[in-house]
Formats: sequence, structure tokens, C-alpha cells
Amino acid sequence: MRFHRIGRDVSVLNDQLPIPGIGFLAINAFVLHAAEPVVIDTGLSLPDRDFVESLGSVMDPKDVRWIWLTHPDRDHTGGIFALLDAAPRARIVTTFIGAGIMSTERPLPLDRVYLLNPGQSLDVGDRKLTAFRPPLFDSPATVGFYDDRSGVCFSSDCFGAPMPTSELAGAPDVQEAPAEAVRDGQLLWATLDSPWVHNVDETRYLETVKPLRSMAPTAILSTHLPPAVGQHNEFLDMLAAAPEANPFIGPDQRALEEMLASFEPVTAAS
Repeated sequence: MRFHRIGRDVSVLNDQLPIPGIGFLAINAFVLHAAEPVVIDTGLSLPDRDFVESLGSVMDPKDVRWIWLTHPDRDHTGGIFALLDAAPRARIVTTFIGAGIMSTERPLPLDRVYLLNPGQSLDVGDRKLTAFRPPLFDSPATVGFYDDRSGVCFSSDCFGAPMPTSELAGAPDVQEAPAEAVRDGQLLWATLDSPWVHNVDETRYLETVKPLRSMAPTAILSTHLPPAVGQHNEFLDMLAAAPEANPFIGPDQRALEEMLASFEPVTAAS
């Protein structure tokens, strides 16, 4: 895992996964170093990941007061129960739907849940976090937020993009990647992760972009993109183009068999 700092307020805990034939996808979690520290998502649900240990590189896990679950997909929830054990004062910020989805695998302890809907705010001691529904999302439980002190927007999966190399997927700033690669990757991700974008009333969809334009965030942080500072105009223009982007069509069985045939056979060491 790689670690980056965005100003004084935010730490980025960067993981990633390769996507065959497409590139490398960042899997980010974040720490907001507020008076009441907030962890945003808890990484991959893979057996070789230890989110709490990784978190210890940027703060003492026992000091976490809030765990903001942007939505309950498995690339956001990997360390959530271990972190609840390590941070006895922490509460999970999610929605009624988010808590319900989590209960299909392992129920959250309801006395440690804080239900917050888009449009509502959470006071974390030295700032206010205002929840909003990002324009692009793949879960009905998705809720990002805007930090009124740092001006940072935490957008969950919105604005994600696979990167052409592992190094770029782990970069401290998305501007290290070619601008064309970022935009093409974002439009690909938009159609892959939010395929409904091709079927919406575009006028109503564009209304969901206006609140982000009014925020004029200093930085946009996405689970699936390197940190983006000062890029909100370009990113919002990308959102406006998403309904007209080419639909994503994934590999079929024939393509899978061709990929498997191209792999070098693994032989046991003698």
C-alpha cells in the first residue's frame, strides 16, 4: 500500500488491482484528520490485506471517531469490522440502505451506526461534512461528502478511471497521468460502473452535476483515481459527456479463453 498526504487534512491509503486488458485501478481509502478523525472506506476484502495495520502508518487506529462508508461494496468494506474492534469509540456513517446491504453478510452493530442521508451534515469537531449523492454511482447506498474546512470533495466511485500503469494508479496526483488518458479512462469507468447513464434524461442528470459545480472543491478524491487537485472544471465537463460515451461491452467467453490461452503455464519447481 502507498500513502500520500493532501495538504494538512487528508491522508490517502492507496491500493490497486490490475484489470486484464484495461489497466490498473486504484482502490483508495482516506483519513480526514479532523478534530474527530474520520476514516473514509476500509479497503479491499482480500485475505492478504490488513487495513488496520496499514491505517497505523498514518494514525493510531484507536483514535478513529468516524468510519464513513461511502457504500457497502467489497472494495470499500475490507477492514470495517477489524477497525470497529481497534477503534472502540468509532461509529459508522452510512444510510439505511447501506446498513441493510451490510446485514446480508454480517450485520453492523446498530448501536455504532450513524444514519445520514444526502443533504444532511455531520459535525466532526472542527468542520462540517455535508453528504451528497454523486452524479455517477453503482449502489443505491452511495453517499459522498464535502468538507467545508478543507474544501475537499470525497466522491466515492464517481470520477474513477483505470490507469495505464501501476505507477500511475498509485500516483500522488492524477496530473502525473496524460490528460487524455485520464478523460478516456473516466468515460470508460463511467459507462462500466454506471451503465444506466446511457438511459437517463440528460437534463435531469445534468441537474445532479450543478451542486458539485457550486462546491468548486479544492480537490476531488475518488476511490478509483489518484488525488485530483484543481481539476473540478475538467472533471465536471467529463460528467456532462458521459451519457454520450460509447457503452462498455465486456469480454465474452471466447475472449476469456483467448486470455487464458495466452498465459504461460506454471510448472512446479523441481
